[in-house]
Amino acid sequence: MSDKTNKAVNDNEAYSDFHLQYIAGKWQKGQDDSINTNTNPYSGEMLVEIQQATDKQLDEAYEAAKEAQKEWAKKLPAERAGLLYRVIEILDQRQDEIVEWLIKESGSTRIKAMTEFSIARAMTLEAATFPNRVHGEIRPSNIPGKQNFVYREPVGVVAVISPWNFPFHLTQRSVGPALVLGNAVVLKPASDTPITGGLLLAKIYEEAGLPKGLLNVVVGAGSEIGDAIVTHDIPSFVSFTGSTPVGKHIGELAHSGNYIKQLALELGGNNPFVVLKDADLDNAVKAAVFGKFLHQGQICIAINRIIVEDEVYDDFVERFHTHVKTLKFGDPSKEDTVVGPIVNENQLESLKDKIAKAQEEGATMLLGGDIEGQVVPPHIFTDVTADMELFRNEIFGPLVGIVRAKDEAEALKLANDTEYGLSSSVFTTDMEKGLRFARGIRAGMTHINDITVNDESNVPFGGEKNSGIGRFNGEWVLEEMTRTHWISYQHKPRDYPF
Repeated sequence: MSDKTNKAVNDNEAYSDFHLQYIAGKWQKGQDDSINTNTNPYSGEMLVEIQQATDKQLDEAYEAAKEAQKEWAKKLPAERAGLLYRVIEILDQRQDEIVEWLIKESGSTRIKAMTEFSIARAMTLEAATFPNRVHGEIRPSNIPGKQNFVYREPVGVVAVISPWNFPFHLTQRSVGPALVLGNAVVLKPASDTPITGGLLLAKIYEEAGLPKGLLNVVVGAGSEIGDAIVTHDIPSFVSFTGSTPVGKHIGELAHSGNYIKQLALELGGNNPFVVLKDADLDNAVKAAVFGKFLHQGQICIAINRIIVEDEVYDDFVERFHTHVKTLKFGDPSKEDTVVGPIVNENQLESLKDKIAKAQEEGATMLLGGDIEGQVVPPHIFTDVTADMELFRNEIFGPLVGIVRAKDEAEALKLANDTEYGLSSSVFTTDMEKGLRFARGIRAGMTHINDITVNDESNVPFGGEKNSGIGRFNGEWVLEEMTRTHWISYQHKPRDYPF
């Protein structure tokens, strides 16, 4: 670590002033009349009150980003990469601080918070290599005396709208690549996680020496700036992670203004976890429990439907039930807590409705329990069929339905019986069968003998159908965050027909 970074960490032991916005390189008070009251979803403790931003402040952020980006794009690759290497140094120094914020703001269990920190760090390390991986091409021409050059340039200003469930990672996976590739960013974090989804990152980038104006974090009400962050004339690219209905709305907005904007939309999932009759059931059960209940199931790629071939269905259900009963739920700060709180009351009410609906539709509640505060204990439903809401819709909570499939063919049909196509998995001891089954699933990602919850910095992350468009990570996000520019040069006069 550099002396400069060491001094910064020692002089500023813990970040503060999270009641302010980070706009145009300055920490300033929001000017809207509304207040974002940020609370701990487990204890209800008030963490900070943030006076929200106005559309005028959003405009200030975009203007600052536009101006700062011009000079930033001219920086040498090593300078931009160096920024992210300094960010990594700060992440390592402030790991405990970041993890604690994830626990108290987003309701992350300690296991989940550590996992989120690790994948955010890995993604940042991968992104630091991007400036030296951007390359153009020289293409031949059939016109005498002409040369064709293909350049990759920054897209300009990127609008990032990030979610509350993995706020630190899912924000940084857009912000890091955008900045290191020569772009500027205006970020609107989720209202439930304005600190871990935005303001905390702004502090880190500021400490790392990011030039003023390149990253702006605007915390505001959807009614005030929600549409404007997309429709504003300055951003040419919009990165959104969240629900499918909101993603569809953003897609419409991005194509309704003065300019058609590029989009990366990572949306909802209804992810199948398939257990075929030759699967190793012990491994399948362990995977199913972890992939379903990590972060209370509040993950877009969490297991949503467990589909088990008939021959092993009863055995799987018994083992799964036995394992889930051992999970501890409650205070997310405790080392052994597996299931913590639901992020807010709206999500909690939605889960209560889903529990009631599942029983009303005929599913058997094999495991349940009393809801305490915003903590919902694990719920298991069996006898789930394809016409039930528990099968059809994304759950986003610690509830799961287990579906019986008569054979492999029906298991594949059930896996594909959804409007979503984000992640998926299949368990089998036959590699050839696993590959055949995996390639038959219409999804952006499929994992054989592993959980649906996978995210690695060097492989493409994204979905199909109503799960979104575009890809994150590796060279895929590198291509998303740059534009292609064809430039030709005519070396000698060309013969024209008239």
